[in-house]
Amino acid sequence: MPRPLRLAGRESLLAGIERRFRAAGALPAVVVLHGLGGVGKTSAALEYAYRHQDGYRLVWQFAAEDEVVLSNGLSELALLLGVRGLVDGADPAAQVHAALAVHPGPWLLVLDNVTDPGAIRRVLPPAGHGHVLITSRYAHWPPPLGIEVDTLEPEVAADFLRTRTGDDDPGSSAEVARELGLLPLALEQAAAYTLESGRTLREYLALLRRRRTELLSRGRPWEYDQPVSATWTLALDRLAGRNPEAIAMLRFFACLAPDDIPLRLLLPAASPTAEARSLLGPLLDDDAAVDDAVRALRAYSLIRPVGDGSMSVHRLVRLVVLDQVAEQRDWRAAAAEVLAAAVPEVPEHRKDWPVFARLLPHVAAALDPFEPAFRRVAEFLAWSGDYPTSRLLHERVLATRLERLGPDHPDTLWSMDDVAFVIGLAGDFPTAREQYADVLEGRKRVLGLTHEDTLTAWDRLAFWTGKSGEAAAARDLCAELLPLRERVSGPEHPETLQVIGNLAWQTGEAGDAEAARDRLAALIPVAVRVYGADRHDTLTIRANHAHWCGRAGDPVIARDLMAAVAVDRDRVSGPEHPETLLVRAALARWTGEAGDPGRACELYEELIPVRVRVLGRDHADVRKDLDRLTHFRSLTGR
Repeated sequence: MPRPLRLAGRESLLAGIERRFRAAGALPAVVVLHGLGGVGKTSAALEYAYRHQDGYRLVWQFAAEDEVVLSNGLSELALLLGVRGLVDGADPAAQVHAALAVHPGPWLLVLDNVTDPGAIRRVLPPAGHGHVLITSRYAHWPPPLGIEVDTLEPEVAADFLRTRTGDDDPGSSAEVARELGLLPLALEQAAAYTLESGRTLREYLALLRRRRTELLSRGRPWEYDQPVSATWTLALDRLAGRNPEAIAMLRFFACLAPDDIPLRLLLPAASPTAEARSLLGPLLDDDAAVDDAVRALRAYSLIRPVGDGSMSVHRLVRLVVLDQVAEQRDWRAAAAEVLAAAVPEVPEHRKDWPVFARLLPHVAAALDPFEPAFRRVAEFLAWSGDYPTSRLLHERVLATRLERLGPDHPDTLWSMDDVAFVIGLAGDFPTAREQYADVLEGRKRVLGLTHEDTLTAWDRLAFWTGKSGEAAAARDLCAELLPLRERVSGPEHPETLQVIGNLAWQTGEAGDAEAARDRLAALIPVAVRVYGADRHDTLTIRANHAHWCGRAGDPVIARDLMAAVAVDRDRVSGPEHPETLLVRAALARWTGEAGDPGRACELYEELIPVRVRVLGRDHADVRKDLDRLTHFRSLTGR
């Protein structure tokens, strides 16, 4: 085959091939380039052969996909080497092996597009001073032999498109490259299409987003025999007859986000419905079937492992797979069912946060926001401190509930509550207050004054009113609410304790620090009994008590109490959770107020970069930290 005219971004790969051959302990040495169809394995192998042809006395390429064609290629080489006659019934592989064993060398054989390692074992020369370079979609090669060929880097892919098309549009080239998954064959095909049609990259991008599957079969890519969709359709057709569970797994994966699919969290699945079972079959309850399907898909490089038992599917493979499925709605429903079943039930349990995090991109991509599991993932994000992303998911839930349930449904009002709460947690206190006023009015109208949900909104309105700087108004809201809450829920109900704690804080902010301190001191043992010692609410009450001890005139006690809370909060929530950082900021403050401004500066200097990274430089709490650091530095003369 001719030398590739354009080989972008493969210098590291070519150097890796050379290193493997040089480091080989015995000859003949074998290196295998494996990866997804269209990723550029053959181009890389040919470029290596052309670059190093002066270092070999013999270079020969075989088309290895079909055993008949491969056998014919061996016969041609045997004839060239002078060990075979024009009419010869001997085994051409044995003849080539014998000739290469005594050939002065060095020599290079390129076996292109090997589909079955077992079928070429008899072809590989057992002796001789040479190298064998194999390309294959099969992925299960021994590690010393295999080099996985990945897609291009984004900058390289975009530059290729601009150079190939002559269209110097950096934005459109980058977007087309991203939409095509950085796959060389797809990029070459896109370039060919734009040149043939006279379109710009911007025009191609718009067309691609409307008619993606059709475009993947159009355009005549230079140096490739088939369009990108055909390279995978052949593999899918083979798999369909040999391993239908593999096709089912690939369709399931295609309904999720393309990267980091946590296979072992999803399959086998618990309690599937009959509809899901009819599509996914043994994959739902048979580990062996799951393993067999993974092996089959990896053999054709249709999926690839990315660590921790996760798999990735190229975005264009997903599109081709889904385009071939008539019952897409059924497959998406089955995937959503399996995904929802994998989402943990309790978002505040830190032990489950890694599971939530791994499922997050797939929930966002594949789960209906109306599903309870979708909201649980949004709540996990709030509990774990990612307030902006939590808000995005809660807003999706709210939009869906508004559309399907209407504005006055209790579930819609809860979604309004969720959005308002994370807005406040992210630092926009006035907006949170305004939205809670709307939630409270809606719940009064729909549910009544004394409904549990109405009282919760009332308490949260008071909290964000205080955060907005109106402590007296917040205190009065809490004072009006408390007798209602005690009558409805009881004096030691968790929600009643929330109101008591809120009232104590707002009382302090309104000017009575001693009353706030004393009310919180009395609340701590009740909170430990009702919530538990390590629960978020108990730790918040303890931190608030420490704060008001300091505000009441005893900064040493405040410092010591806050230090104890900091240890527990770090253990319960993690070192970079916003609540942990809040306690660390309070500890720094009361350390300085207790007479050690130098140590306070050290604590702030350790804390502020982390808080800026987690919350953003414009967050109100970060601005307070910076102001206090400046203050304590002035006391040290810095």
